[in-house]
Amino acid sequence: MTLHIHTPLIESHALPARDGQSVWLKMEALQPSGSFKLRGIGHACERYAARGAHRFISSSGGNAGIAAAYAGRRLGVPVLVVVPETSSARAIAMIRREGAEVTVHGASFQEANALARSLVGERDAFIHPFDDPLLWEGHATMIDEVAHAGFTPDAVVLSVGGGGLMCGVVEGLRRNGMGHVPVIAVETQGADSLAQAMVAGAPIELPSISSIATSLGARRIADQAWQVTREHDVRSVVVSDQAAVDACMRFIEDHRMVVEPACGASLALPYGGHPRLEQFDKVMVVVCGGVTATVDQLKAWSATLSARS
Repeated sequence: MTLHIHTPLIESHALPARDGQSVWLKMEALQPSGSFKLRGIGHACERYAARGAHRFISSSGGNAGIAAAYAGRRLGVPVLVVVPETSSARAIAMIRREGAEVTVHGASFQEANALARSLVGERDAFIHPFDDPLLWEGHATMIDEVAHAGFTPDAVVLSVGGGGLMCGVVEGLRRNGMGHVPVIAVETQGADSLAQAMVAGAPIELPSISSIATSLGARRIADQAWQVTREHDVRSVVVSDQAAVDACMRFIEDHRMVVEPACGASLALPYGGHPRLEQFDKVMVVVCGGVTATVDQLKAWSATLSARS
């Protein structure tokens, strides 16, 4: 029994594809917490609880915090989530709805994370939003499910923030005999720490996050994510906020599901017929989800971005 659920892998006939190409969706937005985060965070929380943790402390203003709160409630372990001041009222309300305590601190994730770490006592477990081998091990289970279904994609498209999802997917590909399958790593402009690192040839730290896709707002990727780019075929793509939001709006119409712009970044590639996908016959997109955006907010972002262009 795990905290996450097996999610559908469906072929989408709504997303544009060239003749002979199919686009498949791994529907992680259907996880109980609303995003893929529950796979890794749930797995980590289960492990830490088994080791005797009496409290979980997390640093996240979004989906990771919601996943930690959900896991704590299911496991009967108290949870404290430290969120930055930039966190939305909706995200904070959703964390509290799961029964977790919330502390608002700092202007950025880095400051919230520093406080969260300082509060960890001997009987507490720290739940990082993306940088923990237990998280990657949990995220890898989505590829286990794909393999169990007998499906091998020609490429996997996924969004990158801190890189936890990418680390997990690559781990899953390797342990299921798919280590040759390339990963198309997508970010939005203004949250593109991976893309800039790959150009620089070393990890870099963004001075700030200017993208509306705040779930991708890690100013520096995890060290393991950087290592993955050295060892696996990772191809970086950066899209605009406008393309990400447009993809979210089209996804609502086509698949009746609301996802965040961080997820829309990946969906923007098949919707836009991106040349990175042309050579592949079977493309799998990880629909990573996200629950801190609403239809009204997506419409407002779309109107604002359109006015700027």
